[in-house]
Amino acid sequence: METIIIRNATKADIRVIQAIYAPYVTDTVITFEYDVPTVEEMERRMEQVQKKYPWLVAEENGKVVGYAYASAFKERAAYQWAVETSIYVDGQEKRKGIGRQLHDALEEALKMQGILNMNACISFPADALNNQPTRLTNPSPQEEYTPDPHLTLDSVHFHERLGYTTVAHFHLCGKKFGRWYDMIWMEKMIGEHKP
Repeated sequence: METIIIRNATKADIRVIQAIYAPYVTDTVITFEYDVPTVEEMERRMEQVQKKYPWLVAEENGKVVGYAYASAFKERAAYQWAVETSIYVDGQEKRKGIGRQLHDALEEALKMQGILNMNACISFPADALNNQPTRLTNPSPQEEYTPDPHLTLDSVHFHERLGYTTVAHFHLCGKKFGRWYDMIWMEKMIGEHKP
């Protein structure tokens, strides 16, 4: 098993980060973006995030194989203890625990910043389980989901294993590849909400 190093992202990583992200845009509905951002745009995004939040990369044998970052949940001051998280792993490196390691490192960094709520916005197939995301853990046979060519339920299950719960389900709110998709929000509390 290879050793994965989690570290802060730098500008030197941006081309690989953009290359990891590109297939998520062109081949999946994991992101609702239609066009792959340029390297310059990805660099601008990273600089913006790093003004306040961590942007991490996972490195294996000197090669960046995934990245994760947090961004503001909402811009208003009262939301400052909540973030939205994003995790992307190179398609050739999935199912090796890289996403989990990135998430765990991101969670620890956010705890040190005093963040209390981690939120994940996740694309969801509109016809999956009759729009019953809370029943994903043990679907009955009649609720078995027929796979979508552009979206699986892997992200939902990944977040469930990390302790997230579904807190919102928006219906038919995004259209990509000629098909409508839902979106769910999942949430994990990582600190105590004191008065």
